[in-house]
Amino acid sequence: MNQSPSRCAKCAGEMEQGFVLDNADRGGRVVSRWAAGAPQKSVGTLLKAVSADSVFPIGTLRCKSCGYLESYARPEFAAR
Repeated sequence: MNQSPSRCAKCAGEMEQGFVLDNADRGGRVVSRWAAGAPQKSVGTLLKAVSADSVFPIGTLRCKSCGYLESYARPEFAAR
């Protein structure tokens, strides 16, 4: 996230890089992802599968002063 703002848009506090942690099935942990389009319901509470080409990991900046979050969906936020 090289072009991230260094100051908060709300209070001008210092921003720090992070990510939104998602608890997956069976206790796994993954980075939250953004998918294009509206969610389509499948069986029960599940969602229909989406194309891998339309899904991006979410990186999030957090203001150290006020807690404001600013998120970006970009391929480079994938876990390494």
